[in-house]
Amino acid sequence: MSLSIGIVGLPNVGKSTLFNALTKNKAEASNYPFCTIAPNVGIVSVPDERLGQLAMAVKTEKVIPAVVEFVDIAGIVAGASQGEGLGNKFLAHIRECDAIVEVVRNFSDKNVTHVAGSVDPESDKEIIKTELILADLETMTKKITSLEKELKGNSKLSPEFEFARKISASLEQGIAAREVQGLNEEGVNWLKTYQLLSAKPHIYIDNTDQEKTVYKEGSNEIAINAKIEAELADLEDAEKKEYLKELGIKEPGLNVLIKKAYELLGLQSYFTAGEKEVRAWTIKKGTTAPQAAGVIHTDFEKGFIKAEIVNWKDLVGANGWVGARDKGKVRLEGRDYVMQEGDVALFKFNL
Repeated sequence: MSLSIGIVGLPNVGKSTLFNALTKNKAEASNYPFCTIAPNVGIVSVPDERLGQLAMAVKTEKVIPAVVEFVDIAGIVAGASQGEGLGNKFLAHIRECDAIVEVVRNFSDKNVTHVAGSVDPESDKEIIKTELILADLETMTKKITSLEKELKGNSKLSPEFEFARKISASLEQGIAAREVQGLNEEGVNWLKTYQLLSAKPHIYIDNTDQEKTVYKEGSNEIAINAKIEAELADLEDAEKKEYLKELGIKEPGLNVLIKKAYELLGLQSYFTAGEKEVRAWTIKKGTTAPQAAGVIHTDFEKGFIKAEIVNWKDLVGANGWVGARDKGKVRLEGRDYVMQEGDVALFKFNL
């Protein structure tokens, strides 16, 4: 599976600047509202130092990291649901994203116009939350109408109909779908099919004046200086390390953002490693070995027999599979094995 993240925010908060820094694309970033009209899409490699070490251990030069897709849409303003600004039509582009990153302006610059007239991060958040909820209410109204028609010929749809009305009522009270309490497993599954924007996990990025990226464990808010991130994106690796050291920053904001997205979505990485290539794969926590094999190819899950599993550190420390087997670090696991972060897997299957 690949991770997809939608970027939202008011105009002129630094969305496109951040997008350019993340993806090294050159989406237009100008000092006027709505300079981004068509959505910008960029693919980013997930930073992972383990890949290089694994490549050295198994003696391959081909390394394929996991990727994240970022989708940057036009700025949203208050009243977008009623057609203000460019309206909310571009929200459709991020309905299928796994998570939403909301960029909030927390910097002062008289040369960059603020669409609301003043810098007020909390007010910005409320505007975006309201517009996402209003877009979701429109979706739920259509869903409820559809279920009501179908209900006449299929009474089994009654529980979902009542559930849809519950979600709609919560939205009308200004409660984001992800904040609705007391959902059972069936409700969670229904909610996923609705693809509501306010149901998606949210990460807030404070685009700040400060130099350091700040993130508190357990928080869904990251303070990032988009301007510095853009400068870092234009540097070679050696220059980037020197600049980070100079600023006293451990790692670029991109790394922090991707780690947070993985944490929020309950994702982890496992690897395949051989002479042909070393590759990172993204899976949900709790994924079994056959399911992990299915991420590579659906036939691998169907024909799964067993898997050879070794922790990446043990494989690197033993200089490859032969050494790891000699040291007894490689385990044979069956269909019930739950993959762990940093596992290296060699799957056995029948086609």
